[in-house]
Amino acid sequence: MVDVRVVAVPDGLAGERVDAAVARLFGISRAQAATIAGGGGVVLRGIPAPKSARVAPGDLLEVTLPGPQSAPAILPVPVPDLRIVHEDDDIVVVDKPPGVAAHPSVGWDGPDVLSGLAAANIAIATSGAPERQGIVSRLDVGTSGLMVLARSEGAYSALKHAFRSRQVDKTYHTVVQGLPDPLSGTIDAPIGRHPAHDYKFAVMGSGRHSVTHYELLEAFRSASLLEVTLETGRTHQIRVHFSALRHPCVGDLTYGADPTLASRLGLRRQWLHAVALGFEHPGTGRPVTFTSEYAADLRLALDLLGA
Repeated sequence: MVDVRVVAVPDGLAGERVDAAVARLFGISRAQAATIAGGGGVVLRGIPAPKSARVAPGDLLEVTLPGPQSAPAILPVPVPDLRIVHEDDDIVVVDKPPGVAAHPSVGWDGPDVLSGLAAANIAIATSGAPERQGIVSRLDVGTSGLMVLARSEGAYSALKHAFRSRQVDKTYHTVVQGLPDPLSGTIDAPIGRHPAHDYKFAVMGSGRHSVTHYELLEAFRSASLLEVTLETGRTHQIRVHFSALRHPCVGDLTYGADPTLASRLGLRRQWLHAVALGFEHPGTGRPVTFTSEYAADLRLALDLLGA
């Protein structure tokens, strides 16, 4: 059974892509919206619209939403290196290994956090898009470190609000090529979906407000270890911002990193790790902070840089 809805595009979505607009209007994931558009389920100005089409205020969108039975199932699949850092009735904090997605998605057939938690018999809140229930923030497949997920519906609402209102302290360490100038600073540059590559993002005037703070921790001959904190949480934000400065994350071939250096350091992904996560516990109201050690491949790369 399907649900056909017709809505007018509000002023706040002017210039957005069809997949982004549909996702925000109907509270579904962008991947779901792209799938609907790809199947001809989005009609814009009277004709089926591709996911990359742009909308204008007042445009009528006719969207055919799939029925509940089409929601992807979260199958229990063990993820051996997924570490449970903390678990209680409201939240679960995990240390995500590299090569693991946050949740199932179209085109990804590898391990994911939600399936790993299901295999460990850890129930998650049902709020959110069907394929990402309980997830309030995500890490890229190639980024390791801390993620928090909601186990109760109240925790989901509270954590979503905390992330949106920037009340969560998110700290990352990254190794970037070269030495940034200045050695500490703020990158304030809007990020949007790359106009030529659907899987990438870029600094662009039409993008969303994005702010990254960084500080040098250690300088090597060919790279620098930085501590990074985020004011905003855009997809690929750290990777995009440092690539725009011509200091891409070491190993991040998608955003212009040197493949020779990555090979010398034994890296098959970006050197980027979520080392600390702090927020007000949604159940107790008390501040909590969690930390994570570097993954083995990142530690090895640092040792080689230091040598």
